[in-house]
Amino acid sequence: MPPARKALLQIHFCVLLWGFTAIFGKLISLPAFALVWWRMLIVVAALGLVPAFWRGLRKLDARTIAIFSGIGALVAVHWVTFYGAIKLSNASVAATCMAVAPIFMSVVEPFVTGRRFDARELLVAIAAVPGVMLVVGGTPAGMRIGIAVGVLSAFLVAFFGALNKRYVERGEPLAVTGLELAAGTAFLSLIAVACGGDMADLRLPDLRDTLLLLALSIVCTLIPFALSLVALRNLSAFSTQLAVSLEPVYAVVLAIILLGEQRELGLQFYLGLVIILGSVFAHAAFRRTTE
Repeated sequence: MPPARKALLQIHFCVLLWGFTAIFGKLISLPAFALVWWRMLIVVAALGLVPAFWRGLRKLDARTIAIFSGIGALVAVHWVTFYGAIKLSNASVAATCMAVAPIFMSVVEPFVTGRRFDARELLVAIAAVPGVMLVVGGTPAGMRIGIAVGVLSAFLVAFFGALNKRYVERGEPLAVTGLELAAGTAFLSLIAVACGGDMADLRLPDLRDTLLLLALSIVCTLIPFALSLVALRNLSAFSTQLAVSLEPVYAVVLAIILLGEQRELGLQFYLGLVIILGSVFAHAAFRRTTE
């Protein structure tokens, strides 16, 4: 099998595994805050057993560690809002909200990375607005606060994604990932201690949730991360972006098959999802012609 084709299959497998993160978010009974804290802690503990993580970490200077630690706090807030959106609505709604992240990226990235702003990208982003309106119209009123939280989560993805793109060359991917997640875990721990109450309730989950958390952390986080690093060596940025943009599609299909969420949402919702994804793919194609 040619390396490029093998890499494409690998990245799609990674995206499929990432699509399961929304499903696990619905299945795990923990509140969003505790779920994210345990997920990050498990991944950090696993990375701590990898010598390459420590070798990469020792190469980072203090300023770079501070930068990636700050980004890690943003990642933690993103995950809390993402799983919060799932708890407030369902997996399909939260995954669809993530589809607007590339649209936010077209506006945020130029300011963060210094890349030239192109108004034509903004027009492509605006084309997704009717899709967002349809998604809202096709979602039960009781779930719409979940949409608001999900859109906030998508904005945070665009923001820390642009920051990572700006500073990614300063560290090895494994070390950067471990550092960001460790900083995110510490940040959430400080919030839990400061706020007290339910947020500080981070005791061991029951056996069912523990097994689901392990699957979420290892199978849907560490494995696709490692595999994607291998695949990216033989893929263009365009192919990668298109593949990753399919994550909401995988998540929604999995939610229909495994959770039966199509009974909770109207036809408008799915039409809106198609329009949003069309805008995302158009944006990816546009970026390909301008870079």
